[in-house]
Amino acid sequence: EAITEVYLPLIFIFQNLYEAGASPRLAMNISPPLCEMLADPLLQERYTRHLENLHELSQKELSRVSKEAPQFLPAVQMYCEILSVSMDLWNNVYARNLISAFRQLQEEGVLEIITCGATHGFLPLMSTIESKRAQIQVAVQNYKKHFGRSPRGIWLPECAYEEGLENLLKEAGIEYFVSDTHAILYGTPRPRFGVHAPVRCPNGVATFARDVETSQQVWSAEVGYPGDPVYREFYRDIGWELPIEYLKPHLHSDGNRRHLGLKYYRITGRIEQKQPYIPSWAREKAAQHATHFLGERIRQCYQLREVYNGHIPLIVSPYDAELYGHWWFEGPQFLDFFFRKLHYDQKEIVAITPGDYLDSGIPIQVQQPSASSWGERGYYKVWLNERTDWMYPYQHDAERKMSELANIFKNPTDVQRRILNQMARELLLAQSSDWAFQIYQGTTVEYATRRFRSHIHRFNLLAKQLESEKV
Repeated sequence: EAITEVYLPLIFIFQNLYEAGASPRLAMNISPPLCEMLADPLLQERYTRHLENLHELSQKELSRVSKEAPQFLPAVQMYCEILSVSMDLWNNVYARNLISAFRQLQEEGVLEIITCGATHGFLPLMSTIESKRAQIQVAVQNYKKHFGRSPRGIWLPECAYEEGLENLLKEAGIEYFVSDTHAILYGTPRPRFGVHAPVRCPNGVATFARDVETSQQVWSAEVGYPGDPVYREFYRDIGWELPIEYLKPHLHSDGNRRHLGLKYYRITGRIEQKQPYIPSWAREKAAQHATHFLGERIRQCYQLREVYNGHIPLIVSPYDAELYGHWWFEGPQFLDFFFRKLHYDQKEIVAITPGDYLDSGIPIQVQQPSASSWGERGYYKVWLNERTDWMYPYQHDAERKMSELANIFKNPTDVQRRILNQMARELLLAQSSDWAFQIYQGTTVEYATRRFRSHIHRFNLLAKQLESEKV
């Protein structure tokens, strides 16, 4: 779903904007796991089959809806067109290699691609400096592998920061990281320009903090743009609504219902009786919202410049990429309209990346940021709480054991090296913040628990084999 709804549309839109001379400019985090997945031949093969299957279903739906439910015809026609274009982009334009497409956008000056933790590990809750360093260094090496250069910036997993992480970032050659609002607001000394200018840690690494107003305006389904009644309703999918026998050829081999990506209703409102989705209405609304967002940013910049006595404000607006296309289906259209309007309709503000700001030479205040994350209540509660506290003794034992055995086997044999490398992989996977997050949220508790336990179990088995020399 993410390739069809998010990555293909974003690449297509950014490339079209660039070729039209509209000069889009933004930073984008492409994590190491995502890089590896997009570059994996097996995933590419499976996605090709998935796309072909979805295209076949859309054509079948076109015939059915024309006869049985013409009120959904505009939506089905839209899906047929999107999937046909997606197949051409995937197979012919990008040759099934989206990493190459992203890399080209960076080389063209459209994107500034940054990295993340190797497996999105929650750095402040790791017990050893070696584990924190590994999450960062593995990410940097993976970035170099796929993009042929070093990353300038990093999206700290969950925006989780603690004092001292900047030293590991500098050691890895990273110039800046993105934090949540209160990392700067509660830092020492107080920021002269709030979150509307970056700060430099005492060692020179910069941090850019999230602007609350723009986050709420776009991210919130309650008061933000994505909740507009004319936009597509995410939860009404034909995979759950049409007869199972009709859908069976398009389901997984287990035959279970699932989201198929074809959704025919609009949000309508907080009512059960949803109305048919009209793509032209949604597109017009996306254009209106882009105009409104641009106007609000111009207003905000003038207001902030007055507050800061003429200092030019920087507004940092980070969002999950999956918001654009997956959760908010019209999100890519919104971005397309926004960057066109930004380029053609005004000359008062510009889009830049954190790296661009650092290159501008604008003086930056030195500050020690505050411990923070973008989780509930702003700190570490989401990942360390009464539901997840049982995990960390196991994780911390594994972290200490990894460091201990790496120091013992400094000149390993080939077999010992393979064991150590696999132990490192299992530990990195066990450290993923997703497991604790899912358990706390109560969504996929059994799956997250099983994944965490399985990685720790395999790590311990390998450690015993290495120590006993019985492989």
